[in-house]
Amino acid sequence: MNLLFINFIQYFFDILYTILNVYMWIIIIKALLSWVSPDPYNPIVRFINDITEPVLNKVRIILPLGNALAFDLSPIIVIIAIWIIIILLKFIEFNYIVPFMIS
Repeated sequence: MNLLFINFIQYFFDILYTILNVYMWIIIIKALLSWVSPDPYNPIVRFINDITEPVLNKVRIILPLGNALAFDLSPIIVIIAIWIIIILLKFIEFNYIVPFMIS
């Protein structure tokens, strides 16, 4: 394969890893902020809520265990899903992209 195309794919995977890791850390920050109840009008808190709530609400709708347990499990489920996506992407990269780079 063309070396330029392979490098593009590798950089694409690196960008995906970075985006997923940053999003995972934003969800962790959101979970930690929920313990201290920060000012909802703070722009940073609003940004974190705007980015995380659509995904967390989808998980809350699918798995409404948080209401019964009085503990929100949606951040944990989203983080596990991000880990699974990263593992799948690494599997695809190392089994289908790297062999082309070696040969």
